[in-house]
Amino acid sequence: MAPKIFIDGEHGTTGLQIRTRMADRRDVELLSIPEAERRNASMREDMLNSADIAILCLPDEASKEAVKMVASNNNVRVIDTSTAFRIHPDWAYGFAEMDGNQGRKIKAARFVANPGCYPTGAIGLIRPLRAAGILPSGYPVTVNAVSGYTGGGKQMIAQMENADHPDAISAPHFLYGLPLTHKHVPEMTTHGLLDRAPIFSPSVGRFPQGMIVQVPLHLGDLAEGATLESIHAALADHYAGQDIVQVVSIEDSRALSRIDAVELAGKDTMKLFVFGTPGATQVNLVALLDNLGKGASGAAVQNMDLMLSA
Repeated sequence: MAPKIFIDGEHGTTGLQIRTRMADRRDVELLSIPEAERRNASMREDMLNSADIAILCLPDEASKEAVKMVASNNNVRVIDTSTAFRIHPDWAYGFAEMDGNQGRKIKAARFVANPGCYPTGAIGLIRPLRAAGILPSGYPVTVNAVSGYTGGGKQMIAQMENADHPDAISAPHFLYGLPLTHKHVPEMTTHGLLDRAPIFSPSVGRFPQGMIVQVPLHLGDLAEGATLESIHAALADHYAGQDIVQVVSIEDSRALSRIDAVELAGKDTMKLFVFGTPGATQVNLVALLDNLGKGASGAAVQNMDLMLSA
């Protein structure tokens, strides 16, 4: 019998993309609530408790409510895409490539917290350098990023695509999170193994899907002897042997004159780059991904497959 999967919040942006990725699969059975019944609490609770894996695509408080509905049913495993449980000690963080044991943790877990899109890029760059002893835990990390507007859900999609929307956005690019208190900072700090919260400056561009995350570093403030080459080697070693995260070679990176934020739109992979000139005192680490691919829906499906392989 095929495992039963229920996407709670399947009509939202992340949920719809998960359904699209699973549309042709015959190895799982998708449980579904008609959109007209999506506020039917009794039907929702029945679906949650009938699933082998429930994927929650909900705001934080609604996710917490859903988890309570299945708390006593050990037959139900949960993947949550909200920020509610991303630093909770009882939840496995759903970034399988984060370190060598993370995939096994996800595979065995009952509760998995899907990473945020920005943190996937930031942690993907920072964590290997912390593990290699190159980046001090107290380094003043800055993270600068731009995302496709689908990351803001249906509300922002309407604002960007409908000129008649009462709060329409006409700007080609805008900065937000101005008070430096973005909800993704705690998971960047925790899973990036940092003692100091990074300064995070997120922005949105007028393109639906795609993302660039940048982490610039001063080599003189890293471990003694750190170079562009040693940083690249640490990233390459960390991600060796898997095919989701690609570390682009120094040679190929130097041949680039620009990076297109939408290059990986529609894909569930991530590319990492190390930019700088030979002998330079600074480097810029860059992650390229789809905010709804490896950054959300694609990651949720990847985590589901790991859990089903247990």
